[in-house]
Amino acid sequence: MSLEEEVRALKEERSAVLLAHNYQRPEVQDVADFVGDSLFLSRKAMESDRPVIVFAGVRFMAETAKILNPGRTVLLPDLKAGCALADSITAENLRAWKADHPDAVVVAYINTSADVKAEADYCCTSSNAVKVVENVPAGREILFLPDMFLGDYVRRKTGRTMHLWVGDCPVHAKMRPEALDRARAEHPGAPIIAHPECGCASQALPYVDRVLSTDGMIRFAEETRAPEVLVATEVGILHRMRKLNPGSRFDPIDAGAICPYMKEITLADVRDSLKFGRYVIDVPPETAARARRSLERMVAA
Repeated sequence: MSLEEEVRALKEERSAVLLAHNYQRPEVQDVADFVGDSLFLSRKAMESDRPVIVFAGVRFMAETAKILNPGRTVLLPDLKAGCALADSITAENLRAWKADHPDAVVVAYINTSADVKAEADYCCTSSNAVKVVENVPAGREILFLPDMFLGDYVRRKTGRTMHLWVGDCPVHAKMRPEALDRARAEHPGAPIIAHPECGCASQALPYVDRVLSTDGMIRFAEETRAPEVLVATEVGILHRMRKLNPGSRFDPIDAGAICPYMKEITLADVRDSLKFGRYVIDVPPETAARARRSLERMVAA
């Protein structure tokens, strides 16, 4: 029996649903029940009736699934799958920031720990960040965290008064406007799509054809008829784009845009997670209850 066949058999045996983020290894994506961005996978976790959720992503995603599904078992196949962006702010940091802005509304990107989400008023993903901020009552000061590039993009799109936490995703932050200039010169006529976490997204809006979340990029890939598309985000998404639309060529702006955390989980890790029930993710009930309010606002947006 192949490793892929083992995983599929174990999913049925354990009555588990396997969720994989767009940035996961291709072989992990190929055996998942659902592949998508954080918001899509959060919704799928809630919709599934299977008692076990195996999250092929990073720790904050598995925590989110547990918060939204407290009565179910959530497994993360490798505990080393963390997130540098999520690590850029702690709950203590946020409490101190809130103390300096006591009347502000806190909007936390989903790339945060459960402890940070518990201190937030709203959570958001890159696909609904603009909509979530627009839902904040007019005139309210907003603290947006932890990604300053996504925050700057949302601030420009909404015109809202926003204070931004100085954090970033190291993989996306290194994509700068000059990289777009080179790409334009080397691939004339090819549309460029960029994730709003990119260091180039806000500064180079005139040079980017579309700023899209990972889920938005997938929809673009399904619909485009362009012979070539240049993609500014983590390269793991290219596997799915190429499968969905083999008639177009999808090239990375930066072939080195690889998140080491997203690549921690292997197919063998997924097999072992299903086989041995490793590794169980739990969130303290009080933290989960407080974080659930901000997450439910995210899912409803």
